Amino acid sequence: MAIEVRKKEGESGLSLLYSFTRKVKRSGIVKEVRHRKFHSRTTSRIKRRLSAVHRETKRAEVERQKKLGIIQ
Repeated sequence: MAIEVRKKEGESGLSLLYSFTRKVKRSGIVKEVRHRKFHSRTTSRIKRRLSAVHRETKRAEVERQKKLGIIQ
């Protein structure tokens, strides 16, 4: 989807830039780009489960080391 703005007779460059910016905002391109930039995919159930298992084993290991006095 290309946006095209033609310069009218006697129109200044700033005016042309303003009309182009206004058309881009109205078209929703900026909104779509921001959505694509910051949207994150949902992780699969398997990956979430593996991550939870990993966190739990790390937590248990840290607790064990604290009890043994290895870490403070």
